[in-house]
Amino acid sequence: MGQVNRLNGITYLQVPAPDPRASGAFYAAVFGWELRGDPDGHLSFNDGTEDVLGAFIRDLPVAGHAGLLPYVYVDDVELALERVKAHGGSVVKEPYWEPPDAEGGLRVATFKDVAGNVLGLWHMS
Repeated sequence: MGQVNRLNGITYLQVPAPDPRASGAFYAAVFGWELRGDPDGHLSFNDGTEDVLGAFIRDLPVAGHAGLLPYVYVDDVELALERVKAHGGSVVKEPYWEPPDAEGGLRVATFKDVAGNVLGLWHMS
């Protein structure tokens, strides 16, 4: 297990999920998150680093474009978006460089998961 008790670090997420089973399958397939618990009851997860844990929550409103936007660090943004699409998600913003005039450095994109939550992807090259 990672270090979920990192002082002042974000270590727990509640992910809005009208269908926790579908959301859990999506995140396990796309990012390799480890699932535990009952997919029809309370489905929890550890992210790929095991530094963040959380649960898929039925009664939270889906987090669309407004509000806090979490990003998942990946090896390859384009490849991660292909996995997102292959598992029922969709691209919100195609990959771009940050800052926008750079060609190298931070590669960023955003996507919708199977529940409609908007999250980001990033990679430092």
